[in-house]
Amino acid sequence: MSEPHVTLDPGGLDPVQRKLRGPLEDQLTSALQAATERVRASYAGEPVEEVCRRLLDETRVGLHPDIAAGFQPDMEEFCRVAVAIVRGEIA
Repeated sequence: MSEPHVTLDPGGLDPVQRKLRGPLEDQLTSALQAATERVRASYAGEPVEEVCRRLLDETRVGLHPDIAAGFQPDMEEFCRVAVAIVRGEIA
């Protein structure tokens, strides 16, 4: 699996968010990639659901509180990253 990346759906954004889409995607992607590395490094056989929850929590920790509060990721995509961690597909 390649490095995880966040892409925002422009249809679900308000006008201000659309103007800030690029920098916001960059910040979210950076937080997700850092969280992925931390969760992968500390993975100790937990089930995918737990890894997915930890991945979300760790991503939110890496964001400004206002951004973290509004971050509603596609959990199916987040869980794909968790599955890749569990399978050892992310080095």
